[in-house]
Amino acid sequence: MRRLVRRRVERGSSAERIELSRLHWRDLLSEALAGMLQRPVRSGLTCVGTVLGVGTFVAILGLTATASSQISERFTILSATEVSIEAVPSSEPRFGSPFPSDADSRIRQLNGVRHAGVYWPVQMDQSVVVRSAPVESFAGNTQVRVVAASPGVLQAAETTLSQGVLFNEWHEAREQRVAVISTGVAARLGITTLETRPAIFIGDEAFSVVGVVDDVRRKADLLLSVIVPRSTAEEIWGPPAGEAGMLVSTRLGAAPQVATESAIALDPAHPERYRAIPPPNPKELRTQVTEDLDELFLLLASICLFVGTVGIANTTLVAVLERTGEIGLRRALGARARHVAAQFLLESGTLGALGGLVGTALGILTVVSVALARAWTPVINLGFVAAAPFLGLATGLLAGLYPAWRASRIQPVEALRR
Repeated sequence: MRRLVRRRVERGSSAERIELSRLHWRDLLSEALAGMLQRPVRSGLTCVGTVLGVGTFVAILGLTATASSQISERFTILSATEVSIEAVPSSEPRFGSPFPSDADSRIRQLNGVRHAGVYWPVQMDQSVVVRSAPVESFAGNTQVRVVAASPGVLQAAETTLSQGVLFNEWHEAREQRVAVISTGVAARLGITTLETRPAIFIGDEAFSVVGVVDDVRRKADLLLSVIVPRSTAEEIWGPPAGEAGMLVSTRLGAAPQVATESAIALDPAHPERYRAIPPPNPKELRTQVTEDLDELFLLLASICLFVGTVGIANTTLVAVLERTGEIGLRRALGARARHVAAQFLLESGTLGALGGLVGTALGILTVVSVALARAWTPVINLGFVAAAPFLGLATGLLAGLYPAWRASRIQPVEALRR
């Protein structure tokens, strides 16, 4: 064992002068390496805490960036091609629908418009229910909202049919009593197939179900409604008593221009009667989504890293208690308290750095694997990747502070007694 205490007797003096021991950095490295390799299993378990903490940190941040990119891309594609038009409330009395009868064709003539349609919720008495039998029965009755819509609404909403067809301009022009419902409403009414040509009853009015919708990309509330032609609803229940609106789907990039021109197209003399809502700014939307997700998942990643730090501290403290005899022997041979503390700090810092490197690699692998499985484009912040190993080092050093302090406070006599 290296001699740590050297004595030098000065000639001509009766007093002995004791030099303080010194520990070279090479010796410190070798002692720390020997301490880690002496118990490889414990060192590995200590390293696992940092691997999990840093790996989770990198994976969560990478998945957050990847998911944010994917979400913003979908929002951009869907929202950037949608325009909503509302009728501005007026103090002047209005008779009939606030939208002209040919509103669909007027909007469709605008450059960049794909589909457009008028819709409104039909206002009926609370006692009116939708049922699947002409005679009221508890099993076949349900409270379902009825929506009047022109054919363009179903097309603009990008519906996915499960069975049948959507009503079209022919049904609209002839005020046909047909209805389109969703699979959820069909299940509530007990309708399983359209081969038997089922009918539903809205109050005392019978409607033939011509189509069952499985999903919609826009206006998800249509899935909870019975959709009937606009002209049919006006003929039975009259013009809209509440709010009416238009749903417009456009080609990518045309929505802002369509929103600007739509009010003039509907009523050139009084464009102020209509308010067009353009799609949100994709850049602002992407920034908001990314910031919200980053704040949430950064908090979760920090919690995981804190748990890993506590695990390292606990394992290192146990190692200090187990190595009390070794520490006492070193102190008896002349090792100073700071030498012992430096050794344990170096051990925990080295294990933290190794755990940070392995955790970073596993985190990147997780992000890439999830992105490939979901057919996404992986997005990884290189700044976080470069900082992750140093984060592991800092975690190891922070976790080793208290155990190193405990080790430096051990007195040689008390340690050798154990």
